[in-house]
Amino acid sequence: MHSLSIVDISYNRLHGPIPDNKAFQDCSIEELQGNEGLCGNVSGLQHCNVPVSRRHGFTKVRKIMFVIVFPLLEMISLLIGAVGILITFQRRKRDSVHDKPNNANNQEIFSALTFDGRIMHEDITRATMNFDVDYCIGNGGSGSVYKVELPSGDVIAVKRLHSLHASESEMIMYSKEFASEIRTLSEIRHQNIVKFYGFCSHARYSYLVYKYIERGSLATILSNEGATTELNWSKRVNVIRGVAHALSYMHHDCFPPIVHRDISSKNLLLDLEYEAYVSDFGIAKVLKVDSSNFNELAGTYGYVAPEFAYTMKVTKKCDVNSFGVLTLEVIRGNHPKDFIFSPSTSSAGNMNIALNDVLDGRIPPPFLEVEDKLKSIMGVAFSCLDMNPQSRPTI
Repeated sequence: MHSLSIVDISYNRLHGPIPDNKAFQDCSIEELQGNEGLCGNVSGLQHCNVPVSRRHGFTKVRKIMFVIVFPLLEMISLLIGAVGILITFQRRKRDSVHDKPNNANNQEIFSALTFDGRIMHEDITRATMNFDVDYCIGNGGSGSVYKVELPSGDVIAVKRLHSLHASESEMIMYSKEFASEIRTLSEIRHQNIVKFYGFCSHARYSYLVYKYIERGSLATILSNEGATTELNWSKRVNVIRGVAHALSYMHHDCFPPIVHRDISSKNLLLDLEYEAYVSDFGIAKVLKVDSSNFNELAGTYGYVAPEFAYTMKVTKKCDVNSFGVLTLEVIRGNHPKDFIFSPSTSSAGNMNIALNDVLDGRIPPPFLEVEDKLKSIMGVAFSCLDMNPQSRPTI
C-alpha cells in the first residue's frame, strides 16, 4: 500500500474511511465515485467524524419518518379535524333546537319588525326588572303597560297581557293563534294607528311592543283639569277625525277587514301635537270571509255595542257604535252614559239635543266655524248609537 502512486477504486460500492496514504489522499473524487459509503479527507467525500453505523442509522430514521411517522401524523390531524367539525355541528344543532319557536320545553315565539327579537326581549326585561310593578305606567282590561327605554335610546311601550288560567295544551294553542293574529296585525300601516314593533308569546306570558306615544291616553287627559284645557275644540275635532280615518282604514282598506272591538278613550293615545293614535289590538278580530263571529265577549264596558252581548257576532257595526260613544266623550269631556243607556237612544230621538248641552264646559265655547263642525259631528255620533246595527252609518 505504501508503494502505491495511483489509485482508482471507482464504482466498487465500498464503505468506510479511505487509508491514510498519499496515493489515496491525492486521488480525485472521480477515482473514488461510485462508493457511497466512503469517507475521508478527500475533497468531495464526507468526513469520518460520524461513525458509519450512525450514518446509516440516520438514513433509516429518515426513511421511517417519511414512510410511517409523517402519514400517521397526517391521519391523526385529519381525525382531530373531523371530530372538531362533528362537535361543532352537534352544538349548532342543539342550539337550533333550543331556539326553535315551538319547542315543547320552551314555548316562546319572538318577533320584531325593526329590532332583533331576542335582544329586544332581553333589553325589555332588564329595563323593567322583569316587569316590576314600579315600571308600570297603566293598566287595562287585557294587560299592563310599561314604558321602556332601550339601550339605543329608543323609547317603546310594552303591553304585557294578563296571564290566562289554562292547561299547557290550551296555552300552546293560544300562543300559536296569538302569533298568527299578531303577524296579521303587524302589516297594518296608518298614521292614526300606533306603530307596532313586535311581540313575545310565551307559555307563561305574552306582550306587545308599540311606539311610545308621549301624552298617553285620552281618558287620562280628560280626567286631568290642567291637561283638558289644552285640548281645545279644534284639537278635539282633529282627534275625532283621526279615529274615523283609522277605523275606515281597518274596515275598508285591510283584507280581510279588521274589527278593533275595544275602541275607547283608554285605547286612544295622543302625541305631543295632539294627533290621535288608535292602540291596543290585543283583542282585535280579523274577520274571515266565511265567518264573522266567535264566542268571546270582549271590550270596555260602556263602549260595547248592545247587540253584541246577546248575539256574540263581531261586525264592523260594533266599532261604529264604540266610535259614537267615543265621539260624544270627546265633545262632553266625560263618558256619555246618560245617552247610551237611554231606552230611546237613536239618531231621531236625540236630534233635539242642543249642542251647548253636550259641550265640555271646562273650555271656552267654540267659534262659529268650529261650532258648525261640532253640530255635524254630534249628529253622526248619535246615528252611530242607533239600536239597530243596520241603521248605523259606515265609517
